[in-house]
Amino acid sequence: EVQLQASGGGLVQAGGSLRLSCAASGFTFDDYAITWFRQAPGKEREAVSCISSTDGSTYYADSVKGRFTISSDNAKNTVYLQMNSLKPEDTAVYYCAAERITICVSIAAMYESWGQGTLVTVSS
Repeated sequence: EVQLQASGGGLVQAGGSLRLSCAASGFTFDDYAITWFRQAPGKEREAVSCISSTDGSTYYADSVKGRFTISSDNAKNTVYLQMNSLKPEDTAVYYCAAERITICVSIAAMYESWGQGTLVTVSS
């Protein structure tokens, strides 16, 4: 059974940093894409960043480019999202999702496996 455990959220002031972790079990990262989504109150879920375990290619939403960095430790079956220069508009519940696809896809409906979400709150 594929399971994802997201962690690392919290309360941080604007300009601060957080690192989210997505620990996977029940599958190996080979041939999977792992994507971080976020959902703010009253807004649709949006893809923030993705990494393909096949070739290491990455995707970033325009709103986080230059501030967020996604990385993968395949030996630990864990994907990280380093978030720097956080802004109040980054406040959301962050979810990691996995799908057995070789390229990054930013459409939430394409992902079958989801973690439980971790709340990130950025105060101004």
